[in-house]
Amino acid sequence: MITKLIVLGIYFIILFIIGIAASKKIKGLSDFYVGGKKIGYWAVAFSARATGESGWLLLGLTGMGAIAGFSAYWVVAGELLGVGISWFLMAKRFKRLSDKYSSITIPDFLDSHFKAKGHLLRTVAATALSVFVIIYVSAQIDVTGKAFESFLGINYFTGAIAGFLIVLTYIFTGGFVAVVWSDFFQGLLMLLGLVALPVVAYWSIGNGGEIVNTLSKIDPNLTTVFGGGEDPWMKVATMLGFAMIGLGFLGSPQIYVRFMSIKNEEEINKGRWVALIFTFLTDFAAVSIGILARYLFTKSGQDPEAILGNQGEDSLITLIEHLFPLTIIAIYIAIVLSAIMSTIDSLLILASSAVTRDFYQQIFHPKMDENKMSWISRMVTLGMALFALGIAMSVAVISPDRTVFWFVIFGWSGIAATFCPVIILALFWPKYSEKGAIASMITGFLCVPLFKFIIQDMDGIGPYFEKLDVLAPSFLLAMISGYVFTKLYPRNFQKSINLIESE
Repeated sequence: MITKLIVLGIYFIILFIIGIAASKKIKGLSDFYVGGKKIGYWAVAFSARATGESGWLLLGLTGMGAIAGFSAYWVVAGELLGVGISWFLMAKRFKRLSDKYSSITIPDFLDSHFKAKGHLLRTVAATALSVFVIIYVSAQIDVTGKAFESFLGINYFTGAIAGFLIVLTYIFTGGFVAVVWSDFFQGLLMLLGLVALPVVAYWSIGNGGEIVNTLSKIDPNLTTVFGGGEDPWMKVATMLGFAMIGLGFLGSPQIYVRFMSIKNEEEINKGRWVALIFTFLTDFAAVSIGILARYLFTKSGQDPEAILGNQGEDSLITLIEHLFPLTIIAIYIAIVLSAIMSTIDSLLILASSAVTRDFYQQIFHPKMDENKMSWISRMVTLGMALFALGIAMSVAVISPDRTVFWFVIFGWSGIAATFCPVIILALFWPKYSEKGAIASMITGFLCVPLFKFIIQDMDGIGPYFEKLDVLAPSFLLAMISGYVFTKLYPRNFQKSINLIESE
């Protein structure tokens, strides 16, 4: 226990040093929220990927590998496709336009792009962002508590509060710069730890060629890439449900604000390869860790959740405790916390920007001094963080059997379904109108809870939508509503009818 605490202490001290160093670069609101748009490609790529993955990568996706087997690799394929499209086809367009508009938040970008006549577009965007980001932050705080409880034997609530205070401290001092620098450090830990573990586990087995045969004996469904069961439509739904998680990389604000912060388009050309390689290595390794844990620790007829935790979420810690000495285990605990905290910090900055910049300043106090806004932004960050902590604590009491995957993916899907269709259509369809954008956001925002809490409980179609999950159908309906409302309420073109193409 002492060794674990010493290693974690060193890790937390590094984060505090990053926060203090970053605070010296904060001169105004742009510095606090997008680092003055001076961040290099290594930091942006690692930060975007660490933020996009979160604690679900180390606990949720490893657990998915243990329970679903080879079909969980569809998540890897989906995320690679999503990250690739985002960096190769969308990032430069978005960077070019956001710089032209001098945007420092996503609602800023949308308001300028559509030349909004009132505050409705900004209000809808900032409200939707605040709601789902708070849910997502709550999910990450929840994962923090579970990590402290599983790895250190510390009470769930004590662990959640401790992790929350650590993250809040370096955000409060260093803002976005501290977030990006700490994400780079934490992303590097995640990459090294995830890649090393399945390699060590594979060589420890001795006869790796028996893995597939043994998994088939444990459960034949583990070795089919299309999932188990005889129903072909259920297999399709399972495959799409896993792969469509990658849709969230096509415009989610916590990722695209990093494209705002990068120095220039040339940095995007370099960063996209870093992001792709990072995604492939970490995601493939995470699924493999779960599969290897299932191979090593379960037998035919056994309930895997009784051994590897709820939805297999203890796969990672079970494997590292089996393979490594105490000091290495302590480092892996820091890696898990890195995955969690790299997302909490980014989301808190994002939520704070929605309230401070998009509500308080742009709607009510457009001429307020930047220095005063920097102070207000810190206060808002603190308030929203406390609110998220309260939600996490409440959910822990109300739903003790919740899973990391469900809680995190719900928040992720809500943000993605609300904003990704809007960003895609704004970048590639010049006729897309303000009312179409508002319709897209409202549709995506409402469809996520609709599919989760109503459609999935319906007889007949419910089980299929449960496998498909909420993001894909919500995303599709948001795209359709954006198209329909744009046709009903066309954009009022002036001189720049082909705004994006002229860029």
